[in-house]
Amino acid sequence: MNDALTDPPAKAIGETDVLDTAKRRQILEGARRVFLERGFEAASMNDITRAAGVSKGTIYAYFSGKDELFECLIAQEKREQAERMFDLDRNAPSIAAELEELGVRLVTAITQPESVARMRMVVGVTQRLPEMGRALYEAGPKVGNIRLAAYFADLDAAGRIRFDDPMQAARQFLDLTVSDPVRRVMFGLEPVSQDELRRTVRAATAMFLRAYPLRG
Repeated sequence: MNDALTDPPAKAIGETDVLDTAKRRQILEGARRVFLERGFEAASMNDITRAAGVSKGTIYAYFSGKDELFECLIAQEKREQAERMFDLDRNAPSIAAELEELGVRLVTAITQPESVARMRMVVGVTQRLPEMGRALYEAGPKVGNIRLAAYFADLDAAGRIRFDDPMQAARQFLDLTVSDPVRRVMFGLEPVSQDELRRTVRAATAMFLRAYPLRG
């Protein structure tokens, strides 16, 4: 009888964690489809319940409501995107080429129709919920800034290029490469072609490296 009162074996706990993670992912995927199709304001918990294929009670076991669902979904996507985009090689022979590829990856990703739709939703939601805006910034753009600043700090430590303020340099590089393409799509203009994008990023990188010349 005492055995029935002991903690469950580690395997059972692990299996439960996996099931919880899978269910949470299922709910978030349903929410993602609904938000993209209907927008944040028009989306309802009933819509999300149907899209996720779960009961409303199951959703509320994981999330307090639509606001938390949206915040968790966007924060997760932004965090994953930042980690994927800012995977930089400190030992790459050409810093210019590494930065150019980063710029192209970033602009290509954030000017996709789904990304633009998410950005517009976030802008609308954060006017009503500014604290959510801060949380989403910290989960995405801030993570990217920190990862790029760490890359710059490593290059400085290796004596390859001098950065007195790596974080400021990271923000400057991102402003040079990302700002104009984002403005275009947010105002409804067509994204630039891949050839034009590459020329723009290459010119921005060259301008950046004139401000922060390579050593040696």
